[in-house]
Amino acid sequence: MGVITRGFTGRGRRDLNLPPGQYLTEDFPVLSAGPTPRLDLERWEFVLASETGQRYAWTWSELRALPSERVTVDIHCVTRWSKLGTRWEGVSLDTLLADVDTQARFALIRSYGGYTTNLPLADLRDGKAWVAHRYDGRDLAPEHGGPARLLVPHLYFWKSAKWVRGIELRHEDSPGFWENAGYHNYGDPWREQRYTDD
Repeated sequence: MGVITRGFTGRGRRDLNLPPGQYLTEDFPVLSAGPTPRLDLERWEFVLASETGQRYAWTWSELRALPSERVTVDIHCVTRWSKLGTRWEGVSLDTLLADVDTQARFALIRSYGGYTTNLPLADLRDGKAWVAHRYDGRDLAPEHGGPARLLVPHLYFWKSAKWVRGIELRHEDSPGFWENAGYHNYGDPWREQRYTDD
């Protein structure tokens, strides 16, 4: 079901502090479950919906006008590659959640193209997650999730949903696309939480 495209060149060094079962890559492999959406920035919208139905929405220009942060983080894919010291720029989820009155404990992330993934809300707060729109000093390329993707680097990279379009806050957890297909519900790379029984 997944697609591996050029740039995926195989095994790298194992002498670094990587999560168990991971290998280092210098490339940035592109893996997707379907076609890459081509999005019109004039129509792009990011919507955060609280558990009560309250909506908070940003157009592309409104999102880009929010304070941005530059972060350098390691990323780890469930397919076993890790890329160290990746440089991103985006809006912290702390900024987007600042005015949201919520008692929710979970979030369901929705992407253009229909993809979903789930996270505890705590994993989106306290400087742990961003809506990233730049990578390595350039606008985020569509094949890597541009114009914007979720960035949650402390979890396996499938939790960093590409082409993000919104977040629903919920009282109850609701598994997303890969979680319903047998991937672990949480996805901590340091605990090798790849699949349901891990």
